[in-house]
Amino acid sequence: MRRLSFRKRVLLYLVLFAVIPSTVLMLGGAVVVSSTLPVLSGSMAWDNVAATGRKAIAEVRRAPLDREQRSALDAHERELTSSLVQAKRYGYITSRVVVVVGVFALVGSALLAVLASRVAGHLSRQLSRPLNEVVEWAELIARGHPLPEGPPRRGAPEFDVLRKRMRKMSLELAAAREHELEAGRLEAFRETARRVAHELKNPLTPIGLAVARLKRDADPRLSDVVEVLETESRRLEEMARSFAQFGRLPEGPRAEIDLGELARYTAKAIVPEQMATSVEVEDDLPLVPGHYDALSRALSNVLINAVQACRDGGEVRVGVTRGAADGRETVELHVRDTGCGIPAERLKTIWDPYVTHTSGGTGLGLAIARQTVLAHGGSVHAASWPGEGTEIRFTFPVNGAKT
Repeated sequence: MRRLSFRKRVLLYLVLFAVIPSTVLMLGGAVVVSSTLPVLSGSMAWDNVAATGRKAIAEVRRAPLDREQRSALDAHERELTSSLVQAKRYGYITSRVVVVVGVFALVGSALLAVLASRVAGHLSRQLSRPLNEVVEWAELIARGHPLPEGPPRRGAPEFDVLRKRMRKMSLELAAAREHELEAGRLEAFRETARRVAHELKNPLTPIGLAVARLKRDADPRLSDVVEVLETESRRLEEMARSFAQFGRLPEGPRAEIDLGELARYTAKAIVPEQMATSVEVEDDLPLVPGHYDALSRALSNVLINAVQACRDGGEVRVGVTRGAADGRETVELHVRDTGCGIPAERLKTIWDPYVTHTSGGTGLGLAIARQTVLAHGGSVHAASWPGEGTEIRFTFPVNGAKT
């Protein structure tokens, strides 16, 4: 036997709870009225009074009466006859009223059933539609699918609160899944980077010694070859260093860092003197807990990219300002260049490891920077305008909590 849907069950329950008690009350009232009215009319009592009254009058009339007594007897007989007539009328009306009351009870029950079905249908729709929607949303959340947009189904106001909470929960679960996937992916990247760095460092030591010996003892005619070997070995050492940096997170105790001082020093060390540079630091900035060397490397990687973007002419601007995120105080560090910019289709992948569009690059500079900022509980943001420049923004919480 097929089970009724939730809406039909609610409709049936509401109709039964409304119709059955009211119908029982109406029909019970009709039965009470039909059984009570004949008793109240007193037709049997009046019939007895009529029989005994006529017999008494007949007996009295046989006795010798004077005029006054006969007049009183005649008046009494007329009053008795009038009362009997009224009693019979009342009994006639009472018998018809019982039928009318029964008809009205049936009609009232039918009208009440129709009204109850209409009201129950409306209430069942108000309950079943949003509940079905909530059930569908729960299934979508369980499968990890996004919730549908658009106006919600009509229902009680409480369902709007439930929808908002479910939508917020869906976003938080999606963010948690994305964070978990990204954490696993980055851990795999870091493990690969550690292995690559280890495999590169092992042969680089004897290669470096051999190059140094060749540089000292080789024939001068081989100086170009030795210089190529030295240059490439240094490049491999730098690559191994980059892989090693990406393969581990910042370690050790944290210290209070002045990001303004860090920005001034790093910009002076990385940006060439001949390139236009400006560093603007807001006054009275709070200190940020973190690892100085790791943050310096992260900013250096961003500045190196900015310098490369402005190699045909441009300006690099560094700024450190106070900010706020989720009601908490933050410090924002941003680097803006006026270089060539990044196309929109490439902008979303600039943080991914091993993704590079520069010849000889490892694709780890911005990946290391992002990893470092996230390890400090911060967030990263990139914006670019092709032909106008790029801005990279780091946001750090002052109290060390995740933004």
